[in-house]
Amino acid sequence: MRQEPITAAVPLVEVRRGPLAESLHMGHAVICDASGGIVHAWGDPDAVVYPRSSSKMIQALPLVASGAAEAWHLTPPQLALACASHQGAPIHVAAVEAWLADLDLSEADLRCGAQPSRDKALKLQMIREGESPCQLHNNCSGKHAGFLTLSQYLGAGPEYVLPEHPVQVAVRDAFEEVTGAISPCFGIDGCSAPNHATTMAGMARAMAWFASAQQRGDTLSRAGAQLVEAMYAYPDLVAGEGRACTLLMRAALEPLAIKTGAEGYFVAILPERGLGVAVKIIDGATRAAECVMAALLVRLGVADPAHPDVHRFLNPELRNFAGHLTGEIRPLDTLFAA
Repeated sequence: MRQEPITAAVPLVEVRRGPLAESLHMGHAVICDASGGIVHAWGDPDAVVYPRSSSKMIQALPLVASGAAEAWHLTPPQLALACASHQGAPIHVAAVEAWLADLDLSEADLRCGAQPSRDKALKLQMIREGESPCQLHNNCSGKHAGFLTLSQYLGAGPEYVLPEHPVQVAVRDAFEEVTGAISPCFGIDGCSAPNHATTMAGMARAMAWFASAQQRGDTLSRAGAQLVEAMYAYPDLVAGEGRACTLLMRAALEPLAIKTGAEGYFVAILPERGLGVAVKIIDGATRAAECVMAALLVRLGVADPAHPDVHRFLNPELRNFAGHLTGEIRPLDTLFAA
């Protein structure tokens, strides 16, 4: 397994203050087509990286392909939540709690860990009222509700995050199927589930697989198409108000699904073009990953750079405490070059 993805990274985003570039973000980006071929690449397509939460739609594939989603009559909003890194806002918390109740389970059956809500209003309300966050507020609680649904369907045990558990074995198999390669290793994610590594090209290939899933008739592809449709139909459940995933999906000129991951990862699925995109910023900066993703969506013609919800990630203004414009974040021209 390759150990040095950093050395082959290229400059992708700069942060400017006045006439100077004050900071520089480097990384990798790959666009693949429906055949799995690389259409464009920046940096090293063979760099091996953890996709983190950008892989959630892959982790949800066995939930649908197994028949568990149909058996439990899961709705498109629930499938969107299974792919989500949500805000822990009331809409998300209530939906996951109701889902667990349908399974005759509760918050205690989750294994994702408690996390403070990212929803500012709810977080402040809980602080005022002396309430502690629970696992329902965890941004991965929808994914974990999906894991529990699959575990019940398989008749498996409650420790569904263990790598050897049937749920995680199914996830690994799906991951290797859509990336087209054996995963060289896994790490334990923030929510305690295994997160499998793959190359940048492998992840872009997987997203292109989702983008072209509707054109195929096999069980796994039908599951992929259902998940993608749920994501772009319910962008508010995939992330939340003010978040790049939600805002960019809403602003797009055609249906698409995009998903952020920790440590500067970002992916996009473009069903009308059969394309998949994977982005990794090697210093882990979310601001740079969002900028690159917005730039590539503009490059591909699926986002208008003048739309305010595209511009806010493509070219954010930097202002000081007095409100004066002091600089900007901007993608490098190489992201737009032929």
